[in-house]
Amino acid sequence: MENEESLYSSCRLCPNNCAVDRTKGQLGRCAQTDKVRIAWSGLHRGEEPPVSGERGSGMIFFCGCPLHCQYCQNYQISQKGWKGIEVSDEELARIMLELQAFGAATLNLVTGTHFIPSIIHALEIAKGQGFSLPVVWNSSGYESTDALKLIDPYIDLYLVDVKTLDRNVADRFCGLYSYARVIVPVMQFLKRRHPTTDLENGLKGTLVRHLVFPGCIAQTLDVLTWFADNFKDNMLMSLMVQFVPPLENPGFPKISDSEYSLLLAKLDALGIDGFVQERSDNEILWIPDFRLDNPFPAGFADILPYFRDMKDRLRKVLKADFY
Repeated sequence: MENEESLYSSCRLCPNNCAVDRTKGQLGRCAQTDKVRIAWSGLHRGEEPPVSGERGSGMIFFCGCPLHCQYCQNYQISQKGWKGIEVSDEELARIMLELQAFGAATLNLVTGTHFIPSIIHALEIAKGQGFSLPVVWNSSGYESTDALKLIDPYIDLYLVDVKTLDRNVADRFCGLYSYARVIVPVMQFLKRRHPTTDLENGLKGTLVRHLVFPGCIAQTLDVLTWFADNFKDNMLMSLMVQFVPPLENPGFPKISDSEYSLLLAKLDALGIDGFVQERSDNEILWIPDFRLDNPFPAGFADILPYFRDMKDRLRKVLKADFY
């Protein structure tokens, strides 16, 4: 692996290929320098059952994102302006070890693409000190396969989005029409490297998430058919229907009873195995507020004590909150 500085100095870690020098503070689309910043860490019980286990998945939410999805539930931390907590590679490794000691079923790295070199170094440090949890790469799917090749030896399970195959839908909801092109080679890469049909034994492979966008049932049916034709024997799918409207445009229609029934019938007809999200009358409850020590609905998460201590120390230094 190239050294960290060279990978950050002309950054091409994601498909945006910004080529900025993040070591000198230049910002690309992810809006991050080479200094790792995290927004929250703790146990979360809202993931798919094999990922969450009994106590919860050990989450690390990284600041910044290569995409600018208008519906992003994590909009506070994914866009430019959220400071988060800056951590060294050694501190990141300590967080991983603390999550293991806290009883996490898995280590869940959420949107870590733009920090891959630092994450690799932290994982090497942590493994040298006894870290042994299954590692989950929780990703939008907007990835460079060259960068995935770097992190791949360290990943047990990919929890990856396939948002759409339609350029217009990608442009409207993901902020980049190129998403529809990029996701295809990413999925082909994962099929070769991380196939699975059973997450009960070893938690290895790939679990694909697809969120149904409002007014885009036809495009979702295209995704399901494509998945069945190419990946259903190698991967599981998690179909998600709780679209959270963007704050500036809350008027999106909810999925109807007939549409939901249609999707369930299509999954059955195509023989796709996995998980289906239940409908909700109040999706707004699922938007986390990262200003809080527990950003998630009551009972769904527990902050990592070590991370809470980091926040408290930073508050004292700043004499204000860390965001």
